[in-house]
Amino acid sequence: MAGPSGHVFPLGSRLNEAGRLEIGGCDVIELAREFGTPAYVYAEDDIRTRARAYMDAFRARVDRFEVIYASKAFPCTAAERILVEEGLACDVASGGELHIALAAGFDPVRIYMHGNNKTPAELDYALQAGVGQIVVDSFDEIDRLATLPGARTQRVMLRVTPGIKPETHQNIQTGQEDSKFGFGLADVGAAIERVGAAGLELVGLHAHIGSQIFELDVFERLAEVLSGIGDYPLLNLGGGLGISYTADQRPPSVEDYVETLLAGVPTGVVPLIEPGRSLVGNAGVTLYTVGTVKRIPGVRTYVSVDGGMSDNLRPMLYDAVYEAEIADRFGGQAKCRIAGMHCESGDILVRQAKLDDPRAGDVLVIPATGAYGHAMANNYNAVPRPPVVFCRDGDARVVVRRETYDDLLARDA
Repeated sequence: MAGPSGHVFPLGSRLNEAGRLEIGGCDVIELAREFGTPAYVYAEDDIRTRARAYMDAFRARVDRFEVIYASKAFPCTAAERILVEEGLACDVASGGELHIALAAGFDPVRIYMHGNNKTPAELDYALQAGVGQIVVDSFDEIDRLATLPGARTQRVMLRVTPGIKPETHQNIQTGQEDSKFGFGLADVGAAIERVGAAGLELVGLHAHIGSQIFELDVFERLAEVLSGIGDYPLLNLGGGLGISYTADQRPPSVEDYVETLLAGVPTGVVPLIEPGRSLVGNAGVTLYTVGTVKRIPGVRTYVSVDGGMSDNLRPMLYDAVYEAEIADRFGGQAKCRIAGMHCESGDILVRQAKLDDPRAGDVLVIPATGAYGHAMANNYNAVPRPPVVFCRDGDARVVVRRETYDDLLARDA
């Protein structure tokens, strides 16, 4: 029987003596019985280990730096408290993400506020909270921010669209010229002047070129482009380092990623990066229960589970590819398609899975769902969202409870 891949499953995952998958020392079949399915399950120590890898990679090379958690990947107070403890800063892209970050204990001075269309209310919330840096994204936003009380003492960074298009899905490319984000290179000079005229303090430049990126040379080019714009104390190079969603994927190491970034950063400039997916993506798995198995002779076998596009929208948005296993029978060869339970033909979680004789009642696990599963969870078909369970040293705790049917009515007027 094949075991869980260390590239895809959380660090420390194993098959125990009964042949069952363990995450953080916890038997996932027992977790499914105790907490129900679907459920997001995380190995807490995996998040800590990856955070320390980033911190150590920078400490070995530079004296001053900032590793900033891109909280959109997994906006959860329990995860963010871990990252506070590990010394990370935080970036937020909405008033709601800011609210969670503050509740988790991030120092407001070390919070970076993003967004291509921040509302006056969100900007005011950031100012009142004492957010350290607001990343301005447009001329309209510069003008909007300047009219708010307290803005004259606000530190801002300028989001630049550098004209770099990495090899990744078009929906998660953000650095190309044709983008809703930031100032194109031709507009940067005028934007810098507008910031100065508004009385805001420009402390640095920011760019983000995309997500799930495996090629390193684009990051070195990014640092060089930003460095050529002007001499500012902070240079935020965004995030985007890819992770392994399948066993055959081998993303660059954090060490190589950081080394490449720093190669293009001038001496004396403080480098900032914003990892999100690469901190939490492989730390989490999603557990499901198989409800039906439909075998269509000569066509395919559909294995339907009790979740789907309400708990993992990425396959539908980005054609994201995942693996799947039966939690106590790893390594099967039956070719299957993992289907969700929603009323959509496109509700397919895994198009090509190999399972060991799937049958109703099996606990099925999809790894590498730690980023953007919980974050994008929704109530399509009025399905309550799953709980989040953290595991460590054989102990499991619920950090986000499962929604109930009554929760679905809570906002009705």
